[in-house]
Amino acid sequence: MTLDDLIALALTAGREIMAVRAAGIDAQTKADGSLVTIADQRAEAIIEARLKELAPDIPMLGEEAVAAGRVADCSGRFFCVDPLDGTRGFAKGGDEFTVNIALIEDGEPNIGVVYAPATGELYAGEPGKSLSGKCHPQTAQIIEPVKPIATRLTPPPQPRVVASDFSGRNEQTGQFIRSVGGVITHASSSIKFCRIAEGAADLYPRFGNVSEWDAAAGHAILKAAGGDIMYLDGSPLRYGGKNGDFLIRGFVAYSGEVTKSAAIAALRMT
Repeated sequence: MTLDDLIALALTAGREIMAVRAAGIDAQTKADGSLVTIADQRAEAIIEARLKELAPDIPMLGEEAVAAGRVADCSGRFFCVDPLDGTRGFAKGGDEFTVNIALIEDGEPNIGVVYAPATGELYAGEPGKSLSGKCHPQTAQIIEPVKPIATRLTPPPQPRVVASDFSGRNEQTGQFIRSVGGVITHASSSIKFCRIAEGAADLYPRFGNVSEWDAAAGHAILKAAGGDIMYLDGSPLRYGGKNGDFLIRGFVAYSGEVTKSAAIAALRMT
């Protein structure tokens, strides 16, 4: 199982999502109140079946599997998958959603792929290599050569703080941005991690709960590019359901040691 295998799988899942979208979207509400569509379910089924072929001994933790009560053993190596991150926007007809596939080893993200089917943005990473590319939204064929990316280790005088249009509008986020003397830039779903990985942003604070499958793939790409993610107390973000619910209760993604130090100082004032 290679990074190229996971890239190909993300593209296949993306094609299925776009096919479902073209046929009409059927959104339902899960037990926890979140939305799910046929696209989520079909994409996860494709990913799970292919991962069993590629790495039969590695379990998969998937968003829809967990919702159905199938929780993988996350004590060692496991795949962490969100087949459609940004379901709410997808169901409304928006383009800001991604396929996320990550391999976790001993709590750390090791390999990750984030693919945005509607825009064709593709990001991937493994130790020592972080990449970006562009695909055709309808065919998922790569139309721009995949190229290396890296974080900007020396941030500009005003750090660029990425946040979503929805969750990034809360007061804590605003206070954090003011504390670091930053300027806000918006991005959606897991693309926020990728913006830091490619040097287009410097920090991404999140004050609130997100699931591990929302962050794992982007985290792997960011680590490969030179950045990382920490909990709000400054400790490294780890995976495997240490809280028993696979929730991350707030974090800050950063481009390097300079922005990490600035973030820690800002968190003390937030």
